[in-house]
Amino acid sequence: MAQKQTTFPPGHDDTSPFQHSHSPAEHAALIQSRETGDILPDDTPVKGGVKALPFAKSWVHFMAGGVGGMTAATLTAPLDVLKTRLQSDIYQAQLRASQTMQAQSRNPIRAAMYHLTDTIRILGVVRQTEGVSALFKGLGPNLVGVVPARSINFYVYGNGKRILAENWNNGLESPWVHMLAGAAAGITTSTVTNPIWMIKTRLQLDKNMSERSGGEMHRQYKNSYDCTKQILKEEGVRGLYKGMSASYLGVVESTIQWVMYEQLKAYLARREVLIEQSGREKTKLDSVVDWIGKPFAAGGAKLFAAILAYPHEVARTRLRQAPMANGQLKYTGLIQCFKLVWKEEGMMGLYGGLTPHLMRTVPSAAIMFGMYEGILRLFNTPA
Repeated sequence: MAQKQTTFPPGHDDTSPFQHSHSPAEHAALIQSRETGDILPDDTPVKGGVKALPFAKSWVHFMAGGVGGMTAATLTAPLDVLKTRLQSDIYQAQLRASQTMQAQSRNPIRAAMYHLTDTIRILGVVRQTEGVSALFKGLGPNLVGVVPARSINFYVYGNGKRILAENWNNGLESPWVHMLAGAAAGITTSTVTNPIWMIKTRLQLDKNMSERSGGEMHRQYKNSYDCTKQILKEEGVRGLYKGMSASYLGVVESTIQWVMYEQLKAYLARREVLIEQSGREKTKLDSVVDWIGKPFAAGGAKLFAAILAYPHEVARTRLRQAPMANGQLKYTGLIQCFKLVWKEEGMMGLYGGLTPHLMRTVPSAAIMFGMYEGILRLFNTPA
């Protein structure tokens, strides 16, 4: 039996990644969400050429984002601890005191290899000297932050791009729609969750002082509650919002990631259409792409965006460090922080901790977006 060929209506540009077809039911896959791959019922309301997302189902984005973020954060927690330590000026001071690092820093390739091997070494040292639990230090407040952060981010983005498309772009998705939706999601998320990340960073930087001082000093913070209480007492409410400027700068990274992710998904959707048009059976490679295409797209988008915007991560960590012994803050603002790091440590200081950061965030993005897409498919919910 001959396979039915997929045709496009007159005027359709099959090279456009975001153009939606106004075709009958047999072409519904071209106008629905690329996240699910499921055909919506014929009675689903259409506005401006895009299947409207029912408000009753918009909560699925909130739940899917939270579950995906929680899973990814738990699996990659040890690398998050390492990343925070490598970003701190305490560890960078140790690197500057090392003659080996000073010699290797002149060669970018050797310096990168040093960071990789040193990352693995630190992972083993932390486990041996502080125990396995130290690798998950700060996971509690991290999960408290990740779940609402990812829930808010995916909810605002998923519904934001729909609203923007329906009201200001004739119902069509486009890169600028994705960019604005991503920026709105990033700003909203950063504003709401900054106090949680502030506490998480302080706890992770509060290493075992007794080990470094022969038992004469103890940890500054007992737990999350004690950390919050001390910050409010010594630094006021504004202390919980330190690093906010760097967090807003980080919105650039998340926005780039969203735009690239959508472009890669559009490519996968066009590839699927071309396979259907050709009438050939799917190969094993096609089946593999169907399963891992979107997680790989998420990881690739995160890799590019993270490398491009990484210095803001270092600045954010430095701005959230506890005051020095004299009670003064070493880093007082975003610009001052960048200037001081550049002066004291150079370019390598701005990329301190990049290796464990990429080792964590790239697979984390793949896990998180993969679960997000899977949950949307499970609930038959378009993005």
